Amino acid sequence: MDNQNKLSDTTNNDLSFFEDKKIRKVVYNGEWYYSIVDIVEILTNSKDSNAYWRKLKQRLNIEESESVTNCHELKLPSKKDGKMYKTDCANRETVFRLIQSIPSPNAEPFKLWFAKLAEERIQEINNPSLAIERARKTYLKKGYTEEWVKTRLRSIDTRNELTDEWKNRGAKVNDYAILTDEISKGTFGITTQKHKDIKGLNKQNLRDNMSNLELALITLAEATTTEIHKTNDSQGVKELKKDSKQGGNIASITRKNIEKTIKKPVVTSENAINFTNKNKLDK
Repeated sequence: MDNQNKLSDTTNNDLSFFEDKKIRKVVYNGEWYYSIVDIVEILTNSKDSNAYWRKLKQRLNIEESESVTNCHELKLPSKKDGKMYKTDCANRETVFRLIQSIPSPNAEPFKLWFAKLAEERIQEINNPSLAIERARKTYLKKGYTEEWVKTRLRSIDTRNELTDEWKNRGAKVNDYAILTDEISKGTFGITTQKHKDIKGLNKQNLRDNMSNLELALITLAEATTTEIHKTNDSQGVKELKKDSKQGGNIASITRKNIEKTIKKPVVTSENAINFTNKNKLDK
């Protein structure tokens, strides 16, 4: 497995926090890329960081700065509605260059924090167990039980193995949601979005709001799907989609047997608030 993608579906891995301010990020070409407008907002305290960045980008283009050339439009969830939109992003090296172009009293503390963040990521790449331990501590701090955390971390590992298979077999990142929906429909009889609706979620990570049973079932479905891909040597989205549906259907047999025994549905409106020792999760 690519260690750069380790724990990539945890909430703390698609966000970083500087003094409680969120910075969206995404893995691209094996490294983290960070939302430039989020960083601009922190450095400038601008009410319209998008406008500030547009003007700065225009000036840098005139200067023929490599900083703009090295930026990429990548899809990130909007802070307003949670939908995916193309957003200018930059890797660590380019972020440091852009900071030099923004006069700000926050520049120095931000650079120190960002350098520390980068060092932590390098350590985690060299020793993936550090990333796992960091995630474990984060979940425990939020009030989840040890049992739930173990199940959640196992589900993350299984998910990463599956997405590695998808990537190696011709699927693009944009295809992952389609394939995940096939697994969800098979396993739970509902789409991912319907699952979130039942739990009353908006921007929150669905799997951080699943019960132990739900996590165990989705892990079973995704592990099964991975093995089906390998057995069939499936290539391309069409074949992967067929396998994903089959993997979900196999897990649904277990779900239905569980529901028959406990005489209630596995999927309920219960979310993280019900699974933690706190009344409310940190956001």
